[in-house]
Amino acid sequence: QVQLVESGGGLVQAGGSLRLSCAASGRTFSDYAMGWFRQAPGQEREFVAAMSWSGGSTYYADSVKGRFTISRDNAKNTVYLQMNSLKPEDTAVYYCAADTTRPRAWVPLRKYDYWGQGTQVTVSS
Repeated sequence: QVQLVESGGGLVQAGGSLRLSCAASGRTFSDYAMGWFRQAPGQEREFVAAMSWSGGSTYYADSVKGRFTISRDNAKNTVYLQMNSLKPEDTAVYYCAADTTRPRAWVPLRKYDYWGQGTQVTVSS
């Protein structure tokens, strides 16, 4: 079992920045890939970013490329999402996710088997 707890969401003006954190526990964090997703009201959950177990590979949705950065600290069992130049359309609940089914394997787009509870990000215009 893996437990994921997100934090760092909030209200920010357009053009501002936020950093989300996701603390993981329960398995060897450094073995599995992590991802961030978001879901806006009335919309389906969408992929935002992913990072390999080592942090050496990343993949981003086109909508956030150049503005968001995913990173991880395996010593702290934590993955981050630095969000800059935020836009109102970035408003959503943000979820972190873990793929423990393929340890130490990198596939940019993958299915995740553990999810956090989400943290709200609201960007005002």
